[in-house]
Amino acid sequence: MKTSIRDILKRKFLAGLIVSIPAIITVLILIWFFEFVDGILGPLYDKALDHHVPGLGFVSAIILIFVIGVISTNIFGKRVIEFFEKAIVRIPVFKGLYTSVKHLVDAFSPESKGSFKKFVIVEYPRAGSYAFGFLTKECTIKEDSRGNELCLRAIYIPTNNLYLGEIVLLKEEDVFYTDISIEDGIKIILSGGIAAPSKILESQR
Repeated sequence: MKTSIRDILKRKFLAGLIVSIPAIITVLILIWFFEFVDGILGPLYDKALDHHVPGLGFVSAIILIFVIGVISTNIFGKRVIEFFEKAIVRIPVFKGLYTSVKHLVDAFSPESKGSFKKFVIVEYPRAGSYAFGFLTKECTIKEDSRGNELCLRAIYIPTNNLYLGEIVLLKEEDVFYTDISIEDGIKIILSGGIAAPSKILESQR
């Protein structure tokens, strides 16, 4: 069966479109981020220099973030940051928002003790249905007055890309620990499962 020129062109166009879409979206996100950051500090330079210099605000923001990173890695800088954090959490309006955002950011930091510990698979939300999740914490609760304890695992299951989800408490035997790293697990969630390997092995707990 011969393939028409129209089918060949259509196939090549779709192939090019599939390859181009991720690159185009990435470029658009970078442009938006550049304009957003540059728009924060840019007006200050416009007033000081009496003319607009594209990208000056963006470069300044990058340098500022780098300087903050350098300061936060030494003892004096950590104390200063802790002082400002304590001041912020005392404000009722900012306390809940700042704490929630900080916990979310810390969850993706490999240096944080509160970060995701394992990428797991659990039976959720019903029997016979499975979902990817992140082990966040191990906790123990008392079952009765006799002092019997039940060990549970707190699993964060993303329901909207990565930043919104549900916390499920499960028994140890109900959690399947994968050999997938946290970084690769995040890629799997963000890709809608497309980045998941065809074969997933169990890792040590």
